[in-house]
Amino acid sequence: MIAAMTTLLLGLALFLGVHSVRIVADDWRTRFIAQRGAMPWKGVYSVLAIAGFVLVCVGFGQARQQPVVLWSPPRWTHDLAALLTLVSFILITAAYVPGNGIKARTNDPMILGVKCWAAGHLLANGTLADVVLFGAFLAWAVLDFRAVRRRRRAGKEPAIAPPRRGRSAISVVVGVLAWMLFAFHLHLPLIGVQPISWH
Repeated sequence: MIAAMTTLLLGLALFLGVHSVRIVADDWRTRFIAQRGAMPWKGVYSVLAIAGFVLVCVGFGQARQQPVVLWSPPRWTHDLAALLTLVSFILITAAYVPGNGIKARTNDPMILGVKCWAAGHLLANGTLADVVLFGAFLAWAVLDFRAVRRRRRAGKEPAIAPPRRGRSAISVVVGVLAWMLFAFHLHLPLIGVQPISWH
């Protein structure tokens, strides 16, 4: 269990650490790219992010084999998690659909989507590994959301395209379909848990 948690924590440190550079060292990142170019930065960023993601998956998977139960969430939290995850899929989809009203209104749908996903899973799971994993992502999302807002007020973020007709509907439909595919068909083989059943 100690080895599994160590692997999980190391993975989170790498994955969330590299995703936190703009939170704690945005000026350093800008200088690095100006001096060495965007490609070297993207290369280092990608290697660290992938390594961290692999370690997170391995550590979390191992920790689930010997779970340390902190509490047993009631059944209704699973339903709430499903709803929050649905909202998360829609928000994350909206981050990639240009000119949609969801992005125009929320400004940062990707980070809000991570917040919903992490909060939902944190409510519905009561093991130590779950608290560490989803709590870390929720804390990161809160800090990153604040950092993005500060950069936007300082004019360091690109302008958001004005909403265009039908783009919000596309975000919702694609997000719902992606959520259904993952919840009903992919979550069990990939994660080992069936969150929602057709029956």
